[in-house]
Amino acid sequence: MSEIIPVWYKIAIAELGVKEIPGEKDNPRITEYLSSVFDYAQHDEMPWCSAFVSWVMTKAGYESTHSALARSWLSYGRAVTKPERGDIIILERGSHPWQGHVGFFDGLINNQYNILGGNQGNAVSYRVFDKSRLLGIRRPL
Repeated sequence: MSEIIPVWYKIAIAELGVKEIPGEKDNPRITEYLSSVFDYAQHDEMPWCSAFVSWVMTKAGYESTHSALARSWLSYGRAVTKPERGDIIILERGSHPWQGHVGFFDGLINNQYNILGGNQGNAVSYRVFDKSRLLGIRRPL
């Protein structure tokens, strides 16, 4: 039996490799992601993980939080305890309670979360995160 891959996750996968342009220029694709959460122009070197998730969900025909804050996804959709591919994972980041990171669950690697997300190494990429950083797992309604 083959795994069903959610439409939003297919959209996210298609964005792999999109990366920031160092210096004054901005990657137009990243500024497009940022336009899903801001009404005014933003530079690609600002935090954009939540903008990426927002853009993906909107492209897939789902609501988004329309927020640049990763932790805004903690109230999105419904909470789940066991992640499936494509679920939204919200992680701790930094020392302030408003900081966080958000991306899409891809699987487990060495009992850690493999996340497909934006602004991971300044690009849309896969990255492994320790489970101890987990704040929440959400699935669209």
